[in-house]
Amino acid sequence: MIDSILSFIRFVFKYKNGLVDKIMFYVSMICAAIVLFNVGYVTDPALGKLLGKTIHYLFFVLFFMIALRESSSIYALKKIAVEHYSGLVILIYFVFILIARFAGFGALAVFSREQWVYLGIYLIFIAELSKSTLFFDNFYFNPTILFVISFLVLILLGTVLLMLPRTTVEAPLSFVDALFMATSAVCITGLSVADISTNFSMFGQTVVIVLIQVGGLGIMTFTGFFGYFFSGGFSFKNQLMFGEILGENKVASVIKTLLTMIFITLLFEFLGAILIFSTLESANFPNLGSMVFFSIFHSISSFCNAGFSILSGGITHEAYKFNYPFQLALSSLFILGGLGFGIVLNFYTYMKESILLYYHRWITKKNYKHKAWSFSFNSKLVLVCNAIIIVGATLFFYFLERGNTLSLEKGIDGEWATSFFMANAARSAGYNSVDLSFVGPPTVFLIMLLMWVGASPGSTGGGVKVTTVAVSLLNIVSLAKGKEYIEIFKRRIAGESVNKAFAIILLSFFVVGFSFFVLIFTDPDKSMKALLFEALSAYTTCGLSLGITPSLSMGGKLIIALTMLVGRVGMLTLLVAFIKNTTRRNIVFPEEKILF
Repeated sequence: MIDSILSFIRFVFKYKNGLVDKIMFYVSMICAAIVLFNVGYVTDPALGKLLGKTIHYLFFVLFFMIALRESSSIYALKKIAVEHYSGLVILIYFVFILIARFAGFGALAVFSREQWVYLGIYLIFIAELSKSTLFFDNFYFNPTILFVISFLVLILLGTVLLMLPRTTVEAPLSFVDALFMATSAVCITGLSVADISTNFSMFGQTVVIVLIQVGGLGIMTFTGFFGYFFSGGFSFKNQLMFGEILGENKVASVIKTLLTMIFITLLFEFLGAILIFSTLESANFPNLGSMVFFSIFHSISSFCNAGFSILSGGITHEAYKFNYPFQLALSSLFILGGLGFGIVLNFYTYMKESILLYYHRWITKKNYKHKAWSFSFNSKLVLVCNAIIIVGATLFFYFLERGNTLSLEKGIDGEWATSFFMANAARSAGYNSVDLSFVGPPTVFLIMLLMWVGASPGSTGGGVKVTTVAVSLLNIVSLAKGKEYIEIFKRRIAGESVNKAFAIILLSFFVVGFSFFVLIFTDPDKSMKALLFEALSAYTTCGLSLGITPSLSMGGKLIIALTMLVGRVGMLTLLVAFIKNTTRRNIVFPEEKILF
């Protein structure tokens, strides 16, 4: 009898493993839906208590099913394979939570709360869902189109979640407001039609920060990461597709690049949360948990250049306006996030190699062979451009506002700290530590220029990107000198890069101009300066506003939401995705010069 059962188990997990995965997926999806219904929708205490007990039972059911599946699969294969690692990690998490709930005391008591049970259920759901994320083998979408579709799906999902009754403290959001907030979060913009600090519950704030995190890196990046982690590998077609999405030319490096992006992001956000936590005053928070959540929220929002804050009034809040260490901590995060993953990876690798070098030199007393480090051409260009903008923008903001809004700061150090914060936040982060209603017209123009320039390519920041502006200016200088090519750092910039830079600039003018033109008709009661500022902020995914966002009409909100999506995805990307490639012909037409 036992031999028959074991033979059946071996047969099922060797030849019918897909069926087992489907069963686990549907069960975990039902459990996750019940949790979401309880947390986001149920307002009746009696029903909430009943669902709470049900969720606890489901937690044990999932734990038993995972344990049975992993043990049976290992027995059938007679080894622990790569695909078992994620299940074993989840089992360890479940055991830890069970110990905390039944024998929790001291520090373990924190992990006995309901949120950890919910997290465990969603871990199972994500694990089972991710085993189907490599479903792209069944589709033949252009990767660029798939990239656009992923943002649309995430926005619609976020809209549904933000419309749940328990997302807000007062009345639920309307569809248009929920769509606007979801688009702003996914596109890491920061424009808001509702005050998330006072009107959003902790559940609603959690939804916002999850949308920011996934939208900042891209849902395809997370999809690929979880799919690889929980499935144990990529097919060759998946590697080709993700290589195109990530901009990785070497197929063999796709997995490494994907995992490195996730690791670096989480590492810097973790370190940033610790740094922010160290600048806070416990008197401003009801408990330790609130301080931790505050630090995590602002760390993710800053690194992703999203600009959302759970402070009433944002950084202008009276308890944080003069907390300059807090502002500098935020600045360091959105500058790092705005540099781009390639540059951050360079710094990360350099720091790691330096630490290993000094460790072996002073601790082990052994010779450590390390690769000679040098920044690539693109890294040098990005760093030089960012250094010029950071220094120049800080100086301009200081001298333009030192007799105006900066006069309210505490001392010369406060004035320079605020200038540095605002000069960098205006590029893409979307935070403001001064009231933009009181800054002078020249400063408004400076902020609009910084928003348009934006951050670095391959980063979480927006704008046309610093390299685009740099290449365009260098091309003008080269034309003035009578040169046919742009030369910098003993390198010649390809003509394709120059053409792309001018295309991006022209398309940015077109989109911002069109959005501004339509806003004049949908919101004629608003000033033209405020509408232009709003349209530019939406396209560059900066998030700064002159205060008109909540009072926009329904049409105005939809236009701004569409502008945010176009700005996040990129107008050039959309054109590439939806315009069919023309067949190349081996015909070369005669060349003519255009008069200018």
